[in-house]
Amino acid sequence: MGRKKKELPLLEGLEITAVAAEGNAIARNGEMVVFIPYGAPGDIADVKIDRKKHSYAEGHIERLVKPSPIRIEPFCSHFGTCGGCRWQHLPYEEQLKAKQQQVEDALRRIAKVDLPEITPILGSEATREYRNKMEYTFSNKKWLTWEQMRSEEEFPDRDAAGFHIPGAFDKVLDIEKCHLQDDLGNRLRLHVKAYAKAEGLSFFDLRTQTGLLRTMMIRIASTGETMVVLSFGEENPDAIKALLDDLRHNFPELTSLMYVVNTKANDTITDLDIILHSGNSYIEEEMEGLRFRIGPKSFYQTNSRQAYNLYKVAREFAGLTGNELVYDLYTGTGTIANFIARQARKVIGIEYVEDAIRDARLNAEVNNLDNTQFFAGDMKDVLTSEFIAAHGHPDVMIVDPPRAGMHNDVINVILEAEPKRIVYVSCNPATQARDLSLLDSKYRVTAVRPVDMFPHTHHVENVVRLDRREPETSVGESYQD
Repeated sequence: MGRKKKELPLLEGLEITAVAAEGNAIARNGEMVVFIPYGAPGDIADVKIDRKKHSYAEGHIERLVKPSPIRIEPFCSHFGTCGGCRWQHLPYEEQLKAKQQQVEDALRRIAKVDLPEITPILGSEATREYRNKMEYTFSNKKWLTWEQMRSEEEFPDRDAAGFHIPGAFDKVLDIEKCHLQDDLGNRLRLHVKAYAKAEGLSFFDLRTQTGLLRTMMIRIASTGETMVVLSFGEENPDAIKALLDDLRHNFPELTSLMYVVNTKANDTITDLDIILHSGNSYIEEEMEGLRFRIGPKSFYQTNSRQAYNLYKVAREFAGLTGNELVYDLYTGTGTIANFIARQARKVIGIEYVEDAIRDARLNAEVNNLDNTQFFAGDMKDVLTSEFIAAHGHPDVMIVDPPRAGMHNDVINVILEAEPKRIVYVSCNPATQARDLSLLDSKYRVTAVRPVDMFPHTHHVENVVRLDRREPETSVGESYQD
């Protein structure tokens, strides 16, 4: 006989004291730290332990004994099930406080470098309908909530258009209304779902990998231009054309309507041909008179208005006078590079994704910028001593790496290149802090400003300025050019 699994305890009357880095709340039971989703500092709750490790445990609120005085009513009917917007129950000011603390903790605990006073976090003006891009999944296996399952009601119609449930790749929560994007996004999704039901179109089965309707990407730019890309799981030209014709007829405001047939085992479409049904093959964002073309595969910060504020902080930290050679590492579609080009002598952008570099060059051309140059390739392979010798020593480097931070080889080349200033934009303060400690031998942190791009989530961007330490010279020592 197998060993009986040990029943994990219910901790009664636990006080939740803070919010943690990954968006969970924290309580203490003696020496043990307990991580709890959807808690608010000040809550008194009975907490059921789900997993127990040596020094910490994970649990969920079984009963809220006394709600925290700061707790507010979540605005979304899907709160707690969808997995997104996990901080809706916290006032926005409290979210900002927690994010500011997250940045301070990471920099002080991990970086262990001298820090200036950290500037207060720049909050997002819009806290709802702030995303310019949403991706929805169609599935024939609608996720049933615990309440629905316990009701013993029959649910013969399991077709859904919504989001994957955390931890269950084949279960999709049917979304009635999402508050993350302009309501046009909801109307488009619900219309496609209703049309498919009326016409008997099949919804994708994630286990058997069969079915017609697969995913839907909706992009709504701050300019009002709108792109829809529908992904289909099988070749059915007549059904696809009829659906797209219907969408075009009912939503004449769409500026770009595209589709892709994806019969692969994953949802990524970056390696597939995307076909234009009607309108343009791109939409445009605008920033200080600059136009940025965004194709179906382009990366662009998902909070357009706050991206502008983020780039303004980066530009301010760069302190450009018009004479600088700037390297923009991890340039993506060249948004920062092109945004600062008018304030610099020359900007060189480097990025791994070739499609993104094509976009970057196109955006420079569209905006008549002739002082930018873009290179594609793995950062540690492109950014070498030879590259710098050929293209010039940078006065300023702007780096905006992925969540994992910078590769050690890249940090070593930066230290060797010795730009006067580095502006480090990060979506992960923990890996940023690790990199700052590696740069500390030659650079000191002179400014820090967190920026909130994603209200109601625990994610936070952080911008750090580093200035090169002046070499200490001994008496009588001289330098030659």
